[in-house]
Amino acid sequence: MKGPGIYLAQFMGDDRPYNSLENICRYMAGLGYVGVQLPAWDGRCVDLKKLAESKDYADEIKGTVESTGLEVTELGTHLQGQLVAVHPAYDIMFDGFAPPEYHKNPKKRTAWAVEQMMYAAEASRNLELNAVVTFSGALLWPYMYPWPQRPPGLVETGFKELAKRWEPILNKYDECGVDLCYEIHPGEDLHDGITFERFLEATENHPRVNMLYDPSHFVLQQLDYIQHIDLYHEFIKMFHVKDAEFNPTAKSGVYGGYQDWVERPGRFRSLGDGQVDFNDIFSKLAQYDYDGWAVVEWECCLKNPEDGAREGAEFVKDYMIRKTKKTFDDFASAGSDDETNKKILGI
Repeated sequence: MKGPGIYLAQFMGDDRPYNSLENICRYMAGLGYVGVQLPAWDGRCVDLKKLAESKDYADEIKGTVESTGLEVTELGTHLQGQLVAVHPAYDIMFDGFAPPEYHKNPKKRTAWAVEQMMYAAEASRNLELNAVVTFSGALLWPYMYPWPQRPPGLVETGFKELAKRWEPILNKYDECGVDLCYEIHPGEDLHDGITFERFLEATENHPRVNMLYDPSHFVLQQLDYIQHIDLYHEFIKMFHVKDAEFNPTAKSGVYGGYQDWVERPGRFRSLGDGQVDFNDIFSKLAQYDYDGWAVVEWECCLKNPEDGAREGAEFVKDYMIRKTKKTFDDFASAGSDDETNKKILGI
């Protein structure tokens, strides 16, 4: 496992040191991070189209990051991926994820999003990266709860259409040798293990369909985030280290009562302030030889982001496991060979 890294999406801004790639990288390096995950939609970080079309520009971006002592871990394409599939109920709110010229035109907005995802594949190849994180988008999310009763075939039709939209993108990623890691996240059609499996089946087990593991989203859904690693470790190619808590009351539970983040029973917290058992998570990931990055994603309804970032680097360092290359009881080994083993077994 590599790290600690940090996702820059929640930190970019117009004031120093958050206003340019070099400035924010120097800041994060000073906090103890060794990698940065770049939001592919933020022009203060990268020009995605240029990154896809120019190896020289990609080398320039890598050089800028490496000059601060950091590495680029992956590209994040959450906003673009979201727009690959948008139910009309969310058109107005999701328009803000695209440039103004695509607002109020869902077809053009979707075409722009698909193009952006294609750029991200080529950009990752130019940066010599092997994975991209994204959202699946959602056609079925308004029908998540089965009331009114869902008509037969609705879910199957939704996943068939979702797979149809993503198939050319996935093929592009395969061509570029890059895994596409869907963040399992409420609001997306891929929001738990069952929906991931539905999508995988709908894409005929496309080899580039993979997963970003973020336990905070499982806490808020009350899923078993430890067993999830046992079940899906072969698909987990990216890891967001993010904390959360779930404190249900007699008044509100998983759905949150339309309350703001501070009042909701399920809340994102800075690392160490929530309920996630990171000792078990890092142990499980080491058990299954996860060799990707551990990337802090700061999202907290209470703590200042600068404090969260500062604390996050040391937090991840403390939990990362350098896996042993020998067995602890090797000192007691008497050695063996095939004949000796047969004698021990009495055969």
